[in-house]
Amino acid sequence: MSGITPSGHTHGGNPHDGGAHRATAAPIRILIVDDHPVVRDGLRGVLERDPDFTVIGEAGDGAEAVELYERRRADVVLMDLRMPRMGGVEAIKRLLRGDPEARILVLTTYDTDSDVMGALAAGATGYLLKDTPREELTRAVRSASSGQSVLSPAVTGRVIGQVRKPTQGPLSDRELQVLRLIADGATNRQAAAALFISQATVKTHLLHVYEKLGVKDRAAAVSEAHKRHLFQ
Repeated sequence: MSGITPSGHTHGGNPHDGGAHRATAAPIRILIVDDHPVVRDGLRGVLERDPDFTVIGEAGDGAEAVELYERRRADVVLMDLRMPRMGGVEAIKRLLRGDPEARILVLTTYDTDSDVMGALAAGATGYLLKDTPREELTRAVRSASSGQSVLSPAVTGRVIGQVRKPTQGPLSDRELQVLRLIADGATNRQAAAALFISQATVKTHLLHVYEKLGVKDRAAAVSEAHKRHLFQ
């Protein structure tokens, strides 16, 4: 939490931070959702030092956040994830069901794949970690208020990693043919001859098989195929 504690200087008035163009506009209305009162106090202290922001309410869990949002629409919701009664992901879904235009910026200490992808799949506008520097937090709130997606660098890396993961789909007919031959003891050369394809093509099919089955070698692929009853 060192990055968003109320102590220290913020840069809300810096024109490069987006504050200058809002000088005559209404402040961005923010709802803070976190089950720790000290965290809520710290966030309020940081945000309300900037004339571009006003905190219109605080909630200690997702259910309270949904109820409060229905009564006092906020421009941006700062949402923690793991809270009692109702967590952040469920709250995001409910907020968006009630208001598809809701802008919800996750602010949490958790950066696991399941947390990140779950929140983004639920419809979060952005995802930040609680060690985010103050100036980056305020910049992110401004971006979220205008509908722009915001991700912390660590989260961006996780999202890219998920996108780059091989598809865990079913094996193609050809991949299954290759794997069945390998299971019967055929070498790459023998499998290639049996299927009238090149050895390089056999190797490519095997690599795809390894990726889809989540294994690293021939023996493991055959074992996993038996477990999944792929040869029946």
